[in-house]
Amino acid sequence: MHYSKLFSNGILIACLLIPVSSFAADKVSACVESGKTLYAAKNYTKAKETFTRCVKMDASNVDALLSLAGVLLTQDDLNGAEKYFNEALKYMKRNSPYWSYVYSMLGDISLKRQQNDQALKMYSKSLEYNAANVNSLVGKGVIVEYQGDKQGAAEYYRSAIAVEPMNLIARKRLVNLEPDYLTDEEILEALKQRYAVKPETAELTDADRELFAAIHRDEQRQGVTYLKNKYPKMPGEYVVTLNKGTGFEREILTLDGYKALEKSIGQDAFNVFNRAGVAVRDIYSLRDMKGNKIYTPESTLTDSGFYVYTEALKNRKRFLLPSESVPPTPAFLAQLEQRQEDLKKAGYIEISRSEVKMLENQTLCSEDTLRKNLGLYVLNMSKNERRYFVQARTSDDKAGVSYYYVMSSRKKRNPKVKVPSNALVETYALYGYTLCASDGELIQ
Repeated sequence: MHYSKLFSNGILIACLLIPVSSFAADKVSACVESGKTLYAAKNYTKAKETFTRCVKMDASNVDALLSLAGVLLTQDDLNGAEKYFNEALKYMKRNSPYWSYVYSMLGDISLKRQQNDQALKMYSKSLEYNAANVNSLVGKGVIVEYQGDKQGAAEYYRSAIAVEPMNLIARKRLVNLEPDYLTDEEILEALKQRYAVKPETAELTDADRELFAAIHRDEQRQGVTYLKNKYPKMPGEYVVTLNKGTGFEREILTLDGYKALEKSIGQDAFNVFNRAGVAVRDIYSLRDMKGNKIYTPESTLTDSGFYVYTEALKNRKRFLLPSESVPPTPAFLAQLEQRQEDLKKAGYIEISRSEVKMLENQTLCSEDTLRKNLGLYVLNMSKNERRYFVQARTSDDKAGVSYYYVMSSRKKRNPKVKVPSNALVETYALYGYTLCASDGELIQ
């Protein structure tokens, strides 16, 4: 989120409205007026220099302090802006109309720092002084939206629009939240506007709700723009325009437009994956990095498939071929690391895959039998990767069988290796028996 885009407007509006006519003869007031002129001309560097000079002339002049804080915030000097807004609070009179403004700006500073709890406190304080402060209403809405309270966020955005109907920030964020706060009746009406249900439909079904969420999602992904770029002359039945001729005109997808969009994106993605080197036969079997299919049975993209496609457009591979395994998550890798440490503490040593094959050949036991009865432990790292361990610290002859054979094999390469005694192995060898029968099961 680029907070500067959310709150760039109106930073110095309160300051610019401070009357100066009664202080026309005052040097500080004249200085501040000169700085405001520079600010209005977007000459922020000169404005900052001027306001700094004004504050030096009178360090308790609220007008000068607020003006300097405002221009510093415009320049993203958060520490400087915070300092002078707090300085202004020290000298503001109880009946000053700017308490709400200052706390709202302090909220913006905390929000830009991603200090959401502090920002929430500042916006709340601002609204105590002025319940109609639009900046604070929008800012508070942003924070509660981040916290997961979509309904609460919608209420703040609606309140902001009630005060300032043309506030495009609040309107845009409110539109983004429609699937989360609209009532069943409102969703049903929205579907009728999109010709997605029959005009006489009176009750919203779960399938209708899911359809609205899907169409709305594609609208927020700039689906209308996509279709306009796709078709030199876009079919009129694909898009409907709401609030035509107003400052918040909005184009939405019809059901036909949604279906055309989904089909078109699915085909575009097919071509992108093919150009990325994926064989045609494998494209519809691609999965995301969690192993989920990225294509639906209708050859359209799933939500995760859309992300994989957009990443592929940036030459970033975020898909798995049918032959590729799902990569382990960091949490799973940490769990495996801890399991290996636990095995070592319990007296296990790691052996190679070739040593496992040696065990099977020497004992005639299956891997399953070696695991169940003879001290072999298998740690599954991934679909195609396994690590093997044998118990090296045990008084149980059965559990020590695998370790005995491993050490005997290693002694052939290194005479210094010590081979532990194992009564079970030695008894079977004495009588010429094998440990397991032809089916790989242990002979009792």
